Amino acid sequence: MTKFIYQSPVKQILNKSILIIIVVCFSACNNLQKQKTIKLAHGLDTNHPVHKAMIFMNNDLKKRSNGTMSIEIYPNQQLGNERQTLELLQIGSLGMTKVSAAVMENFSPNMKVFGLPFLFKNKAHLFNVLDGNIGKELLDGGQKYWLKGLGYYDSGSRSFYTKKAPVNTPNDLKGLKIRVMESPTAMTMVNSLGGAPTPISWGELYTSLQQGVVDGAENNPPSFYLSRHYEVCKYYSLDEHTSIPDVLIMGTHLWNDLNKQQQEWVQASVSASVKHQRILWAKAEQEALDAVKKAGVQITYPDKSKFQNKVTKMYENYKNEAEVYSLIQRIQKVK
Repeated sequence: MTKFIYQSPVKQILNKSILIIIVVCFSACNNLQKQKTIKLAHGLDTNHPVHKAMIFMNNDLKKRSNGTMSIEIYPNQQLGNERQTLELLQIGSLGMTKVSAAVMENFSPNMKVFGLPFLFKNKAHLFNVLDGNIGKELLDGGQKYWLKGLGYYDSGSRSFYTKKAPVNTPNDLKGLKIRVMESPTAMTMVNSLGGAPTPISWGELYTSLQQGVVDGAENNPPSFYLSRHYEVCKYYSLDEHTSIPDVLIMGTHLWNDLNKQQQEWVQASVSASVKHQRILWAKAEQEALDAVKKAGVQITYPDKSKFQNKVTKMYENYKNEAEVYSLIQRIQKVK
């Protein structure tokens, strides 16, 4: 015979309330467990189009994942320079970063092909390479080094800026110490043009220019402007020698920890931010040129062929590296 236990209405309501609280707490804890926050570090200013594109990417990821995924962004080298953030990715201490493909060549050697001067005919040619099979192949190539490539941001074209005189011909580089990224290809290029390449961290460059450690540097217009290097260097020579993209990288430790759905969300948000960044970039590039000109910088447009003739031998230097030499030939064939 089942024994009936009487409960007062007040006690019944109290028990139901406790049950509801338990369910709500369990649901909240379960949702907390599903939350995924990705830490992303980069070295650029918060006004840079790259940083703005990352904010767009975070908002897009939140929407796609229904709030279960987000990106925490650390700009201005807060967590280290580009080499250091890549090393943090490799050991799983950081989730994502943005680095120049020139720095990536130290970790994924075939990326060095992007550092070759005058490799791309124009912007359309560059994007066709990046968005096609060659670009994907190079992104995937970093996985054996624990670095998962996700997409390319536009980084424009790099040109020389100097303190004392414009660089209108390769002869104007003779005797000048030019800051370059930590890239063997960049160093070879400046050497070929007659300058003295000097690798210096981006965060240390302003002071190095002020103190005369280097006589100049090379970079794209938004970086030249937002870094305020135009305050020291009053000559900007738009030879546009290289078009090296920025690369969004995730450590394979984190990538492999995501489930298939989360991986799809991340990749989709990266792709959306790439499209958005390229629009932002085009606008920022013109605004930067207008701003530095207004600040008294002399902008010149040298004959690119004079520079190009000095560096063509660099292509032949890669004949002994079958994979890179094949990439050069394949890129040149892309329309």
